[in-house]
Amino acid sequence: MPKLINGLEPSPTATEQDLGQRVRGIRKARKWTLQDAADRTGLAVSTISKMERGEISLTYDRFMRLAQGLGLDVGELFDADAEGFEPGAVSVTRAGEAPLHRSATYDYDMLASDMTGKHMVPMIGRIKAHTFAEFEDFISHPGEEFVYVIEGAVTVHLKGRAPVALEKGDSIYFDSGVGHAYVSAGDQDAIVVGVCWKPGERKYETGQT
Repeated sequence: MPKLINGLEPSPTATEQDLGQRVRGIRKARKWTLQDAADRTGLAVSTISKMERGEISLTYDRFMRLAQGLGLDVGELFDADAEGFEPGAVSVTRAGEAPLHRSATYDYDMLASDMTGKHMVPMIGRIKAHTFAEFEDFISHPGEEFVYVIEGAVTVHLKGRAPVALEKGDSIYFDSGVGHAYVSAGDQDAIVVGVCWKPGERKYETGQT
C-alpha cells in the first residue's frame, strides 16, 4: 500500500471492501434491491454492485450521489457512529487516523468523518492521475471547492477554460459545478488539502423561538 503523506500509511478503516459492505448493509436493511438503489442514486446497477463487492471505488461526484440517494451524509458511510453537527461541535482527526477513500485517480484521507451534517467536506488528497486521459470525463457536483497544494505540482483542468497550473503553496477556489479534474504535473504524486462545500440546510435545534 502506498504511503500517503509524511511517511504515514493510509488508514485501513475505509477500504473499498469496507465501504462496499457498509453500503450493502444499509441497502439490505432497507430491503432495497440493487435497482431500487440505482433509481434513488442515479448510478448504474452494475456500478453499485461492483462497489458493494469492493471491485471499484467511486469518484467524488458519484460518491456524493450515492450518499444523497441513501439519505445519508458522507461521514455516515465512513463511520456508523458519526454524530450530527450542532452548536459547539468539535471534531479532531489525528494524523494517520482518517478513513481512506480511493478512486482510480485520487486517494483521499476523509477528515472530520465522525461529524455529519457539516457544510464542508475536508480532505487530504494524493493526486494519482498524471494525464487527463486517465479520467472518464470531467468531474462536477453541486457546491464550491478549494484546493491548496502542499507537495508537488498540479494542473487543474476546467471544462471550457484553459488549464490552471499550481505549484506548492498555490491554491484555487471555484464553482465545483464546473467540470474539473486534477492531474499531478511532475513525476511524483502531488499532495493537496481540499475542501468541498456542499449546499443544503444544516439541521439542528438552536433553542431559539
